[in-house]
This record gives sequence, C-alpha cells and structure tokens, in this order.
Amino acid sequence: MAEDLYSALGVSRSADQKEIRRAYREKARKFHPDVNKTPGAEETFKRISEAHDVLSDPETRAQYDRFGENFRQYAAADAARSSEQPRRSGGTRYTWSGGGAQSANWEDLFGGGAQSANWEDLFGGGFGGFGRGADHTAELEITVEEAYRGGRRTVQVASPYGGAQEYTIDIPAGAVDGQRLRVAGAGGAGADGQDGDLLVTLRVKDSKRYRLSGADIETDLPIAPWEAALGADVSMPTPGGPVTVHVPPGSSTGRRLRLRGQGMPRGGQPGDLYARVKVVVPRTLSKKEKELFEQLRDESSFDARRGS
Repeated sequence: MAEDLYSALGVSRSADQKEIRRAYREKARKFHPDVNKTPGAEETFKRISEAHDVLSDPETRAQYDRFGENFRQYAAADAARSSEQPRRSGGTRYTWSGGGAQSANWEDLFGGGAQSANWEDLFGGGFGGFGRGADHTAELEITVEEAYRGGRRTVQVASPYGGAQEYTIDIPAGAVDGQRLRVAGAGGAGADGQDGDLLVTLRVKDSKRYRLSGADIETDLPIAPWEAALGADVSMPTPGGPVTVHVPPGSSTGRRLRLRGQGMPRGGQPGDLYARVKVVVPRTLSKKEKELFEQLRDESSFDARRGS
C-alpha cells in the first residue's frame, strides 16, 4: 500500500500551504537524484513530488482527503490531469536525467521570480548549500499627510495558491516617493529555511490640498479680496497642524509664501512649505456688500488688465 501523501511530506493533515511548501523543499533538496545517489532516492523524490503536486492544489487536496489514494478514479474533473503535467504555468523548469523522473519547477522549489537557474546559484558550489527564498515586491500608495506623519498601513500580496496575504507596514515619518520598506521573511520560502523578504515601494500621491516636490510641500491658500489688498494674518492647515501665515498687502493669486522648515521632516534638514495665494470672491453678495464693492469700483483707479 502506498505511503499516505501527508506522511510522505512529513506533515499533518491540518498543515497549511506554507507548511506543505516548506516540507516539500526540505525533502526535495535531500532526495533530489542529482544530489542524493543512494538507492531509492529517486523513487522517494517522485513520491514527495506527487504529494506536493496533489496537496498544494486546494481542489485536488480536497479530493484526496475525501477519496484517498484513488481519488482520481472518483473525481471525473481531475481524470484528464496527468501527473506529468504542471499544475501552474510560469517558472523555469529543470528536468533531470534517468529513471523517468518527473520535472521540477524551480518556482515551486525556490520561490517565484526566478527567470533562470543554475546549480551553483541554487545549491552553492558542489551542492554544498541552498540559497534563501526569493524576495517579493509590492507597491503601496500613500497620501502626503501619511508620508509626513508616518504610521501604519496594510498591504495585500497575492498568494501563489490563490487569495492574498495581508502585512502591516510601518511607514516612517518623512517618507519619500520611491522609498522601499522591507518586511523580513514575508517573501518566498527558502529551501534552507531562510525565507525571502517582501520589498514594498512607497508611492506618495498628491491630494487636492497638498502637492509634494522633493522635501517641499505646496498648498493653496484661499484668501478674501480685502485680505489680499490690505494684508492679513490668516490660519491655514498643514500636515503638521494649523499655522498662522502673514499675507502681505497687495498679494495677488499665484503669489508664493514660504514657511521655512514646515515641509517634510528629513532629519536635520526638513523641507519648506509653500502657500500659493488664491484670491476667492464671494459667490453671492448681500445688499451692503454689493454697495461697498460698487463704491470701491467707482473710487478706485486700479486697472487689473494693466496691473496698475
């Protein structure tokens, strides 16, 4: 009677996909025919490859759990699947010689992302050891406010077995666009037990209120016509909290007011914040306001088209 597939991998029937994958890699490096020349190693490798092939696929695993060793005879949907056909596309495959041994998918053995493989890279010189798991990558979009303050966000990474895994990312205060954060051990599983890392690239997105230019932050400062003409000290929000800005008399739309050191926190050299003046007129006027504007029109010699 054939050995139970779970026993072939040395895992319990409740093992999750990560345990199955790691057990397969550990046994694969031990019994690979090109590494292990002892009698029976190739047959053992075939059995653990079959176990991984069945148990790493949730559908065939469910069929195996239900029907046992002869599940293919009972599951018509799986009858067309051959044990020599790969269950997943992609990845560089290597076929060893002799004894009709099955082919091994390096993506299954050593993690996704490999485009080519050689024995020295994967096993070390003379098959002396195995490399770590592959690093996985992801991107996380954050706002200027999040980049300024820092904080925690979650990122979802697609699982090779379907669905997604979620990781918590600590965003440092003063994060920059393109900055890469590392989550140790969240990448591909390594054949020697050392998993790869997850590398998350931050993408800082401008908002309606704030725009980022290097370490500097730009924002619009809406002011009333009389504040623009007479000058005023006005309060405005910033990512670090509200501040008071002095608007000089005669400020027109587009004038940039610099707030030194109020930009992105970057160690001892923070950026600056630039408030761009935007003169806003009332949409509707009271009777008194209309009279005052008419009076100003009649009294003033200012010509906006000439700028004088």
